[in-house]
Amino acid sequence: MKKLGLLLWVLLACESPQARKPLNAEKSSFIQSSIDRNKKINAAQEQRIKSVIAQDSNKVYQNNPSGFWYAFLKKTDKRTLPVRGDEVKFSYKIATLEGEMLYDEMELGEVNYLVDKEDLIAALRLGVKVLSEGEVATFLFPSHLCYGYQGDGDKIGINQPLRYTLQLNSHKKQNQK
Repeated sequence: MKKLGLLLWVLLACESPQARKPLNAEKSSFIQSSIDRNKKINAAQEQRIKSVIAQDSNKVYQNNPSGFWYAFLKKTDKRTLPVRGDEVKFSYKIATLEGEMLYDEMELGEVNYLVDKEDLIAALRLGVKVLSEGEVATFLFPSHLCYGYQGDGDKIGINQPLRYTLQLNSHKKQNQK
């Protein structure tokens, strides 16, 4: 009898393993609902930005393929844009889309930045690359390029699109150092 039991155990133990069902079958529906929610947030922010642009008729805003809009306040004739590895210095201020000041240049100070080689929020990384030395522009950024769903824990709320005014103070090409 022991031999029969052992033989059955060996036969059953050699059976190929059965695939287990996922424990969280709702994961894909959660991801899809998150995608849908973010699409709605982005669409609402884009409409809000377009409304601000329509009300600000004295500036000519350009749409950037990265998903933001900008208008030059001061533009130079010589257009040399920063590229990866260039060293730039810039100052900026942050306001709500409606223009309420959140952080001014004095609070934020001047930033030294190696283009695309240092960590910086997407809004500033992208904004710096459309300016030449001495230029100033107003940028309208959706929240996903700024502080996103977290805010900054102080003055910037969650999912808050922002208005940046950015001035490129200096630009040194990588090979000019």
